Amino acid sequence: MITRRAVPPWVRTGFYWFLAFEFFVGFATKFWAGETFFGPAYSEKFADWGFDPNMRYLVGAIELVCAILLVIPRRQSRFLGAAGLVLLLTGAVTTHVIDDAPIYEEVSAPLHLVIMLCVVAANWPADVRELFRWRPSEALTLSQPGELRGRT
Repeated sequence: MITRRAVPPWVRTGFYWFLAFEFFVGFATKFWAGETFFGPAYSEKFADWGFDPNMRYLVGAIELVCAILLVIPRRQSRFLGAAGLVLLLTGAVTTHVIDDAPIYEEVSAPLHLVIMLCVVAANWPADVRELFRWRPSEALTLSQPGELRGRT
């Protein structure tokens, strides 16, 4: 019996690239010194929220690393990237709710949190030890020395 995946691989890959792009934009705006298309500079926003304005660099760096992990085509890296973003977005949701932020921030952060929770669930390892085993992709096999070929 042949089983088919519900979602074609190219759709999944495109989805992960889209999410990574969104968080890359988040990274870039955190490092941008002046006003952004999201409003005032993040150094001002972080100060208004009661954080050190330089904390934006840490948040932006975490967004960048997690975005990179999302586009690596391995379940382990996608799980780790999404799990890191779940932790980061939990803080963002809390901050925006407590701060009484504009509606787009109060909707965007929780929406992204739910999406990342779904990505975590979809890439959840069967065994935690799988997160630390880094082996060649299961789709590639060595047919002859020096030649990689996809399984059929």
